[in-house]
Amino acid sequence: MEIQINPTRMELNRLKGRLTMAQRGHKLLKDKRDELMRKFLELIRENKDLRISVEEKLSRSFANFLLAQAVMSGETMEEAIMFPQARVELDVEEKNLMSVRVPQFIQQHQEDESGNVYPYGFANTSAELDTSIAALAEVLPQVIKLAEVEKAVSLLADEIDKTRRRVNALEHVLIPQLISTIKYISMKLDEAERSSLVRLMKIKDIVRGEEVG
Repeated sequence: MEIQINPTRMELNRLKGRLTMAQRGHKLLKDKRDELMRKFLELIRENKDLRISVEEKLSRSFANFLLAQAVMSGETMEEAIMFPQARVELDVEEKNLMSVRVPQFIQQHQEDESGNVYPYGFANTSAELDTSIAALAEVLPQVIKLAEVEKAVSLLADEIDKTRRRVNALEHVLIPQLISTIKYISMKLDEAERSSLVRLMKIKDIVRGEEVG
C-alpha cells in the first residue's frame, strides 16, 4: 500500500500528526494484547484444572453407573432414571472481559423443592446408582463453569489474533510507510528550499552586476 502525497509543508504536518496517532495506537494495542495474553493464560490454567476435576468426577460417576447396571435389571434401571427429579435452569448474561463480551452462566435450579436429586425410591435400586446420581449432581456446577471458561478462552483467542494483526499492521506497514513518506517530503522541501536559495543568490548577483555596470 502506497501513501499518495503532495510534498507540501501542510502535508508534512498532517503526516506527522498521523504518525504520532499511529505510534500512540500501536502502544495501546500492544498493551491490550499483552493484557489479553495474561488473562488468556490465566483462563487456560483455570480451564485445565476444571477439566481435570470434571473428568475425574464423571469417570467415577460412570464407573458407579456401570456397577449399578451390573447388579440391577435393565427394566429396573430404565424405570429408575426415566423421569428425572432435578431440573436445571440457566440464565445467560454477558460480562466485559478486556473489551470482549463473554457469556456468564448463572445456575438457578438444580434440585426440586425438597432438595432431592434422586428420581426414584431406594427400595429397588443399588447404592452404586445413588452414588452415580449424587456425583453427577455435584459435578454439574463445574461442568457449567467449564463451558463458560472454555467459551471465554475461545473468544479471547479470537480477540488476541485480531489485536495481533492490528499491531503488526501498524508496526510493519503503516508506521514505516509514514516515516518513509515524511522523510521523502522533508527531502523534497529541503531541495525546494535550496533551489529557491540558489535562485535568490543568482538574482542578487544579477542585480549587483547591473548596479556595477
